[in-house]
Amino acid sequence: MKNSLALENVKISLDSIKSHLLRTILTILIIAFGIMALVGILTATDSIKYYLTQNFSMMGSNTFTIRNRSMNVHIGGDNQVQKRYDPITYAQAMEFKKRFDLPANTAVFMFASFGVTLKYGSNKTNPNTRVMGTDEDYIITSGDEVEKGRNFSGNEIAEGLSVCILGADVVKSLFKNNENPLDKMVSIGPGKYRVIGLLKSKGSSMGFSGDRNALIPLNNCRKEFPRPNLSFTINVMAKRPDLVDPAVGEASGIFRSIRKVPVGIENTFEITKSDNIAKMLIENIKYVTYAATLIGLITLMGAAIGLMNIMLVSVTERTREIGIRKAIGATRRVIRNQFLVEAVVIGQLGGALGITLGILIGNVISLLIGSAFIIPWVWIFTGVVLCFFVALLSGIIPARKAANLDPIESLRYE
Repeated sequence: MKNSLALENVKISLDSIKSHLLRTILTILIIAFGIMALVGILTATDSIKYYLTQNFSMMGSNTFTIRNRSMNVHIGGDNQVQKRYDPITYAQAMEFKKRFDLPANTAVFMFASFGVTLKYGSNKTNPNTRVMGTDEDYIITSGDEVEKGRNFSGNEIAEGLSVCILGADVVKSLFKNNENPLDKMVSIGPGKYRVIGLLKSKGSSMGFSGDRNALIPLNNCRKEFPRPNLSFTINVMAKRPDLVDPAVGEASGIFRSIRKVPVGIENTFEITKSDNIAKMLIENIKYVTYAATLIGLITLMGAAIGLMNIMLVSVTERTREIGIRKAIGATRRVIRNQFLVEAVVIGQLGGALGITLGILIGNVISLLIGSAFIIPWVWIFTGVVLCFFVALLSGIIPARKAANLDPIESLRYE
């Protein structure tokens, strides 16, 4: 009996929606935009979090970096001043690599330039290629992979030979028509380099590409790209995740000794674990989440007012109908439930449209940044619940007004 009454109320609600289609569509759209803003932006932030976690985990959760400056990642909030210390010299970096004897791969590298043009014949790259001087362990610790060719040899690093390993975007720019780049000579800055390896593509995201880079031997880079106050960076990848914390402690102690940091004085270098960078970025995305939630809730408040208005108008227009229903035995409770169900149906239609649009918009952003397709089950459930309560709160006053109408006065209403 109760199920049949509920179905009857839903049927009456749908009939009422059809009879006032334009007004109902506008109300549904207001609710949909509120939910779309909420679900869409939160889906996008989930996609960004997934992307950051996946990309930084490519380096391995057991990797950390030693550099002469702190990370400076913030979006809103307090602007923390980036700490900078004396440059890490080549001698200090190599001494660390020699003394650090835990089960780990240790790489020393330097940034030659972030805006170099590479040339091969008449072809050239844009002046945005990153050139790095690395040793033979860099590829292992950075999460890169050699797709074709080979890594640097110890002799090429020690002698500073003119060989290079190219990223996928650089290869596309320089070598057309599927030409094999291996053993070809390319111009990098002032010198000519023989291509010995090609890196596997990492793809592009958020306007940045991990494939616009060229690696050359560390000692060659020191010779061809010298500059004052040059600082070297050290990557360490522990063999197992459970060795990371002991490795960080050991690395800190060894490097303090190398840098001659007195006891009781803070480190004159920064040690950053790879997953900490992702955590810092994800932590700062919370401001976007707060803004999205606020925008969505404000829009939903407007939708609630619009829905209440349409229900009040509906009560007025259907006064005579309410009188007839009461005259043939409908109770106040039945009338009240009828209007509440109508409000909930409109709310859920708006919610369904908003959730669908929100998921689509959020995943378009996910596609643009190179992340995975996300189905935000938490936000879908949240959207359904929010729409239910918004509709319920908006429908209470009109439903009570309809239930309290006098049947005789209602029948006389014109």
